[in-house]
Amino acid sequence: MFKEQDEKYMRICLSLAKRGKGKVSPNPMVGCVVLDKNGNPVSKGYHKKYGENHAERDALLKLKNNEAEGGTLYVNLEPCSHYGKTPPCVDLIIERKLKRVVFAMRDPNPKVDGIKKLKAAGIEITEGVLEEDARFLNRMFIKNMTKNLPYVVLKTASTLDGKIAAKTGSSKWITSENSRKEVYKMRKEFDCILTSSNTVLADNPKMEHKFKCILDKDKRIPADSLILKQGEIYIASKENTPLKNNNLDLKSVLETLYRKGIRSVFVECGGTLAGEFLKEGLIDEIYQFIAPKILNDNQGFSTFNGDNIESISQAKNLHIYEVKKIAPDILIKGIF
Repeated sequence: MFKEQDEKYMRICLSLAKRGKGKVSPNPMVGCVVLDKNGNPVSKGYHKKYGENHAERDALLKLKNNEAEGGTLYVNLEPCSHYGKTPPCVDLIIERKLKRVVFAMRDPNPKVDGIKKLKAAGIEITEGVLEEDARFLNRMFIKNMTKNLPYVVLKTASTLDGKIAAKTGSSKWITSENSRKEVYKMRKEFDCILTSSNTVLADNPKMEHKFKCILDKDKRIPADSLILKQGEIYIASKENTPLKNNNLDLKSVLETLYRKGIRSVFVECGGTLAGEFLKEGLIDEIYQFIAPKILNDNQGFSTFNGDNIESISQAKNLHIYEVKKIAPDILIKGIF
């Protein structure tokens, strides 16, 4: 009965939620639509910034006390039932006397049980509307809550034949200025940029960001490196990180970052570290820029330097969900 309408308004919720991308971490992205008792949309809202009102509160507080009474509230995530930076959304939903609440997915946060409280108040519940879309949208938040680890995205930039540099180390610039501008925007969506001492020593990049992690086992990078001149810096070395096969234990690094409040990590590095991350199964997504260039250099640096794979059946499989032309390059986004 409600299926077509429910999906229509849930798509609006998801669209609204995306407006909070890069601004709400460690919270999820959430959008909300409110219908009155006659089924007319009367308000909408979304979680704009961490510490500010959640989507349901943002939408309901725009209305007079009785405007939502007997109506329906759509939201892409189960309404919260606990105090955080803001009061529980379920309390306001109950106070405003909504008749029905429709949401896409349950909140993986174990502190949340909005369903129980809403049902106890006699509010009708419909869940699972566009759940797959909602889970994809908040995949970072889901991993945070279920694994207690940050979500990790690896960015690579290569030629058509998979090279990130020539055998001399020359790599500037494989991709275009347009692609580099896109990377600057991407960085803002993550809590942390992670790179290696090899990359710092080879390129001396700035990588401007509020928080940066450098893997530098033996503390080789110079004190005047450009990357150190801006933002908060965490240097993972053998003094503060366990070793695994004589290298820094990458999972331990991620666990440390999580304890520091980091919920998403954008990795920019060379083929050796990229290969290690992939081998350890610690990459959730890959953003790969491909330039229309061919080095034809069998001694050049490759995108990944990892396992000695003997069969194509051992390949890591990605689900590609976006292919975008950033002239003259191509950006491919894939998730494991």
